[in-house]
Amino acid sequence: MTGLRELQRQRVHEAISTAAITLFLEHGFDEVSVAQVAAAAGVSKPTLFKYFATKEDLVLHRIADHLGESARVVRERATGERPVEALRRHFLDGLARHDPITGLNDDPEVVAYHRMVFFEAPSLLGRLHQHMARDEEALAGALAETADELTARLLAGQVVATQRVLARRNWQLLADGRPMAEVEAEAVRAAEQGFGMLTA
Repeated sequence: MTGLRELQRQRVHEAISTAAITLFLEHGFDEVSVAQVAAAAGVSKPTLFKYFATKEDLVLHRIADHLGESARVVRERATGERPVEALRRHFLDGLARHDPITGLNDDPEVVAYHRMVFFEAPSLLGRLHQHMARDEEALAGALAETADELTARLLAGQVVATQRVLARRNWQLLADGRPMAEVEAEAVRAAEQGFGMLTA
């Protein structure tokens, strides 16, 4: 029964998420109400808020799924591997998979999603910065296991900023109409440069 309930919960969560993203991309984040999302998903507003605390979370949960990822990469790195090297490898792996979190994904919906988050709805960008601050805190905690607190906090801030700049640059190049293969080659070079600076 527990498994069935969890499966049902996941289905409702996905239905709400899909309805929200579809409506927001079609009409604009600020033009769609939570009530409209609930109706499109076939749930009540109270039910929707059991799954998503805020309207912004209806969009950003797809990014929030990556919260704590950098900290996990550092903690689960191979013996002898330096934290920055593990993070570099992980980012490059994400580029190779065209993970949307790296900005290197030319699916029209993914490109439109990034445009909405970064340029069309200030409240989304503000909420995103809150998520990034939590991610930075988690990474600092992981780095503090092998470095002093100040070094860990400084490096965590630099890593999160580097990842953000690289991802946004990749998205912008694709949004400008550059071919995927061309952007991917540039993205790899840029990631090597960015993480190389962190290593130094």
